[in-house]
Amino acid sequence: MEIDHGAVPYAGSAMIFFEEELLVKLNGNGNEWLLSGEVKVAAPDGLSSAIGHGLRMLMRDLETKLGVPPVMTTMDDNGTQLRIRYAAAEDECPMHEEAYGFRFHSREEGNRLDIIGRDELGLLYGILQFTEIYLGIHPFWFWMDQSIRQEEYVAIAMDNMDSKPSKVKFRGWFVNDEVCLIGWKEEYPPSREIWLHVFEALLRCKGNMVIPGTDLPKSGVHLAVAKEMGLWLTHHHAEPLGAEMFLRAYPGRNVSYLEQPELFEKLWAEAIEKQKEDKILWVLSFRGQGDKPFWENDPSFDTPEKRGAMIGKVIRIQYEMIKAEVREPVFCVALYGEIAELYQEGHVSLPEDVIKIWADNGYGKMVSRRHGNLNLRVPALPQGDEAGKHGIYYHATFHDLQASNHLTMFPGSAEFIKSEVEGAFRAGADQYLLLNCGNIRPHVYILDLIRALWDEGEVETGRHRSVFVRSYFDNGFDELAELFRLYGETAIAYGPHPDDLAGDEYYHHPARCIIGHWLQGRGDQTDSRLLWATGEGTFAEQVQSFESRCEEGLRNWNAWLNRVEAAVERLSAGDQGADDRRRVEDHLKFHGLLHRSGCEGFMWLCRAYSAYAEGRYPQAFVMASQSMWSYEEGLKALRDSEHGKWENFYRADWLTNIESTVRNVDTLRQFLRMHGDSPDFFLWYKEFLMPETEKHIYLENTHRNPLSDNELAFRLKEKFEAENDLSGTKESNDK
Repeated sequence: MEIDHGAVPYAGSAMIFFEEELLVKLNGNGNEWLLSGEVKVAAPDGLSSAIGHGLRMLMRDLETKLGVPPVMTTMDDNGTQLRIRYAAAEDECPMHEEAYGFRFHSREEGNRLDIIGRDELGLLYGILQFTEIYLGIHPFWFWMDQSIRQEEYVAIAMDNMDSKPSKVKFRGWFVNDEVCLIGWKEEYPPSREIWLHVFEALLRCKGNMVIPGTDLPKSGVHLAVAKEMGLWLTHHHAEPLGAEMFLRAYPGRNVSYLEQPELFEKLWAEAIEKQKEDKILWVLSFRGQGDKPFWENDPSFDTPEKRGAMIGKVIRIQYEMIKAEVREPVFCVALYGEIAELYQEGHVSLPEDVIKIWADNGYGKMVSRRHGNLNLRVPALPQGDEAGKHGIYYHATFHDLQASNHLTMFPGSAEFIKSEVEGAFRAGADQYLLLNCGNIRPHVYILDLIRALWDEGEVETGRHRSVFVRSYFDNGFDELAELFRLYGETAIAYGPHPDDLAGDEYYHHPARCIIGHWLQGRGDQTDSRLLWATGEGTFAEQVQSFESRCEEGLRNWNAWLNRVEAAVERLSAGDQGADDRRRVEDHLKFHGLLHRSGCEGFMWLCRAYSAYAEGRYPQAFVMASQSMWSYEEGLKALRDSEHGKWENFYRADWLTNIESTVRNVDTLRQFLRMHGDSPDFFLWYKEFLMPETEKHIYLENTHRNPLSDNELAFRLKEKFEAENDLSGTKESNDK
């Protein structure tokens, strides 16, 4: 089998390369085997593409760790050190699905390890477990820029080992809102190289299923690479059966199953035919176009009874169509949004053998999600002794243009996630766990926490933090683990519930709402879009609510970032310390900078509105400028994190969209400068900055170059700060 060593680059910035080739030490030291040099690897012919990918990773990792390219040999070569094969009866491999084991052999020719697997995924997991346990290649090595130091040899304890079954049968990622993966490279949709990194990390986490992206073009390789690597494919709840969207296939038609069932069923039949030979978790569902309730396109369904009956009818039709074509299909129904509510009210009837998938609210709590300002928080788990199979759809990251975390880590604690996920398992929702993993890189810590939960069923969060930090950092373990813990205690609590915690979108979309409402001259009206965060009140009271929360958030994030800076200073010197400092910058400080700059930018924006409402236009202009400068610090944090292979990783920040917020605030301050400095844009300079002796004698024709917005704002800021005229209202300053 030919192995492509260059298919996936590896992190090697801190590796030490030896000058001379080392020989394999065939004789162990007691029960310890020292493996070094040119390792011989054997595998039988005819293995699947998934095992081929596993061998590619194994060969790459051996060369990375030992500094010498391994070689593929034949199964009957007596000098082979590693054999990759399916389990035979005499191996006594565990009987559960995806089982694997290590079988050591001491021989005159030298020691040998057989990595055995019960099935394809079992063998693949066995290979990857070997590289993690003995070579130190951890699941997120690529995404965390793990420093993999080259060694003369690796010591292997020659003790046979067998795997245990994972707690959750179907476990995987939904690569959703993946704009960073889309914008990272010029090629669209994302290239094979990107998907190889994504799916390798998932497999290293013992994941076995994936939704690879959201509504990507058919020309993309995402589905093909996922199948190639042995993963089960499943579907977005808005794209049942993985079928083409109705309006894409039939543009201009009325989206009504009642009117044209044959067109819907034709799309479903095509999807079944295309996927029937693949490993598919078939998602049965019926939603409208664009991931919304179907009755928005078909208003004749005006009661819960009608809506539930139609959903149940369509699901039954999809179910029977699949059963007629697919051997032993696995069925799922996503109880998400309105379908969950209708099911719980008894309006939707489902086949008995489907896995019912319950969803958190996007903020980690297993309750119904917020829709605009409506937040019913109906429990979203099977109740009592509800029969059948159940699973969950959970969010490490979310996008809702309210308070969700998209660019930053989950704002809550690991203990909160542990409570929710373990609680779901206790309620019987343990057959399936689909995790919204977003763009992966910003969310690695939480993805690793969920990995432990779906594999073991429970986790001790302090121990997990310690293991995580020691896996990816070389120094400062206790201090860094404490920073990860404290991060989960620092976010703004904008509401009464434990999951009402502000992610990065809290500072941006609501801020842009406020700017739009303000510039449209609607300051005398409450902005109904913000009631979820502020409750009832005037627009000025809504603005004040955000200001007070951001003031508190700014204090908290400043304190946390001070601890991060202190930790960075204490990391060891040299290349090893430099690698750790870079990781701290990318995976801790980065998140704090986005929060701090967001808090500060939003706070100054709110203050600008208060000054504007009092007619203090120059001060409002300066405050808006300070808001813009703060938000620009968030942009700088994105750019600073785009080093090396991560160049352009955040350039497609189209969802939180910090750049859009900066532009909005810039528009605002230009608007504010119209209030008193127009039309010559020299009046504020004359009033506040020009020396008194010059005001009465200057010649206008010598002052024709107005200050730029930035320069004027900087100079006015210095003056107003000296006069204590930027800290609050005019009345409070007068006092």
